Amino acid sequence: MKFLKAFGQFWYDFIIGDDWKIAVAVVLALGVTLAAMATDLLGDTGLTLLGGAAVVVAFAVSLAIDVRPKR
Repeated sequence: MKFLKAFGQFWYDFIIGDDWKIAVAVVLALGVTLAAMATDLLGDTGLTLLGGAAVVVAFAVSLAIDVRPKR
């Protein structure tokens, strides 16, 4: 049991890390890219650009949320 707890803690720290918002944003960006791929919405280049742009925008939004002034 101790091994399973340590194993789960490692993967939680590895995937989630310090900021859960970035992990959620990346999963959502991958989901959008997967949906676009499944519906043949874009070609390979378009999917690559969409996925990359979605991850960058998600990171920027998460960063903007974290650095906004506290009220």
